[in-house]
Amino acid sequence: MTRREAREAVFGLLFETDFHPSDPAEDIFEVSCDNREIGEDGYVRAAYFGVIEHMDEIDAIIAEHSRGWKTYRMSGMSRAAMRLCIWEMLYGDNIPAPVSINEAVELIKKFDDAKARPFVNGVLNAVKKTIENRKNESNG
Repeated sequence: MTRREAREAVFGLLFETDFHPSDPAEDIFEVSCDNREIGEDGYVRAAYFGVIEHMDEIDAIIAEHSRGWKTYRMSGMSRAAMRLCIWEMLYGDNIPAPVSINEAVELIKKFDDAKARPFVNGVLNAVKKTIENRKNESNG
């Protein structure tokens, strides 16, 4: 499975999780992997459960950078793509932020409304800048 395919699998899992908030993430993961024949992939497992573990933090970051938009009012596809991208920027294995942002925008191009692309891109670039500034402050 390519990294792009793995991201798409995680994106689908996150989107599905939004529809079943009371179901345990492990159950969603197992059923979805069986139904979609995802197979065992270390990135898919790490990214999905990583986003789930840090969901409150990630959603707070999205809310902070999406001025005038409540996270729950965004499309589920936009939320899923941004959650995955932000997890990659904060916790991913040395994935350059521009790559994560580009991949999130590609997911939006494929699965969401065209109007969502500039919004998602803008939020994620603002998040990237904040993360970079915080790293520079802690190193300086």
